[in-house]
Amino acid sequence: MKRFHVHAHVADLSASIAFYTQLFGAPPARVEADYAKWMLDDPRLNFAISARGGTPGIDHLGIQADTEDELATLKVRAQAADQALLDQGETTCCYARSTKHWVTDPQGIAWEQFHTLAQIAVFNEPAASPAGACCAPTAQAASSSCCAPLAQTDSTCC
Repeated sequence: MKRFHVHAHVADLSASIAFYTQLFGAPPARVEADYAKWMLDDPRLNFAISARGGTPGIDHLGIQADTEDELATLKVRAQAADQALLDQGETTCCYARSTKHWVTDPQGIAWEQFHTLAQIAVFNEPAASPAGACCAPTAQAASSSCCAPLAQTDSTCC
């Protein structure tokens, strides 16, 4: 079974954690100094927020697959959507090691499709991630492995 994923940048992490804890009726499953994540079952949602310098608002949307087979099916569907696909393979980001790829819709909204392999102690491991590839690709995107927010065109990461 897959899980819908939303990642938003927030200006005030503590206030946002308090708000979403009340909204979802559950505390986050993971909290770090710059990040929090809820793994909800009703609705089945992976909702993450971070205070890492991005413009507040939605960073990207995604689908988290429970298995590599589900991820492979999602990849075939993304390729059939006639948009360039950025295949990162195994990478690290958001305190997790994952296999992932990205596709950007015609409006420029980045979609991450991924399967989490393990949790890690840091936001990302630059040596394990090409160019720090960890967040939504840039608008130039699928040919780039940078992860600056969509509105930016420089090569800063997360």
